[in-house]
Amino acid sequence: MRAIPIVLLAYVFAMPAAGQQRGLKLYISADMEGVVGVVTGDQLGPSGFEYQRFREFMTNEVLAAIRGARAAGVTEIVISDSHGNGENLLIERLPADVTVVRSWPRPLGMMEGIDSTFDAVIFVGYHAGTTNPAGVRAHTISSARFADVRLNGRSMPEGGLNAAIAGHFGVPVILVTGDDAAVDEVRSAVGRIDGAVVKWNISFHAARTLTPDAAYTLIEERTRSALGRLPQFRPFVVPGPVTLDVRFKNYQPSQVLAYLPIVTRPDAHSIRYVGPDILAVERFLNFMTNYDANAIP
Repeated sequence: MRAIPIVLLAYVFAMPAAGQQRGLKLYISADMEGVVGVVTGDQLGPSGFEYQRFREFMTNEVLAAIRGARAAGVTEIVISDSHGNGENLLIERLPADVTVVRSWPRPLGMMEGIDSTFDAVIFVGYHAGTTNPAGVRAHTISSARFADVRLNGRSMPEGGLNAAIAGHFGVPVILVTGDDAAVDEVRSAVGRIDGAVVKWNISFHAARTLTPDAAYTLIEERTRSALGRLPQFRPFVVPGPVTLDVRFKNYQPSQVLAYLPIVTRPDAHSIRYVGPDILAVERFLNFMTNYDANAIP
């Protein structure tokens, strides 16, 4: 029998098996208000007496999503720490082969790092928007400053804004976790996606909640299930130009922002900006929320 050259053998064994596909690439945007058990500011920032414990719960919810994703064939994961100061996740507890986006400012905010190479997006720990009468800690971007945020005349929660950013790159959101109001609202805004409800809102500062372990099990199962049905999901696309309307709780921000020639002021508390696409709108939103003339360095 004629010997097969070693170089040819190496080439054959390096080839993928018939039908084998590349691993999936997943983007996880993680907030905190929608994490299991969260109900007040006591859990949400460094000054809160429960914050350190709930950093653990937030990290564990992300880890649950990672386990479900791995079981479904995901090989590459980028995680956005998207709450508060952007420094909440306990990164030493995350797998060595993920990467994490931390702190601010970022041009694409809670979706920094997303691009067209991703196959899917998952929102972990999300909350309802500022115009929603239901939902634990319901707000949009800034609970202290914004009374409404609209895209092309439609009020949008953070989940809707962020899904539109993913949609710009052709990437679908497949799962949102949080309280019942948040899951319902994101679904209403962006279309058919899966949800994992880890608590049920009673008021702005009260909820009936799962235990942490039950929440982790649910998130892992729903992540694996959603990724197993990936072809069923479609990107949420907001075609340009995109009109952004922001209503402030006070009048002075709109007054000063209207000094910019790209901004109009429909009424005393509102501004309007029209961007060529959702990415320009997101950059403008991040300018509004992060600019500080006294910032150093």
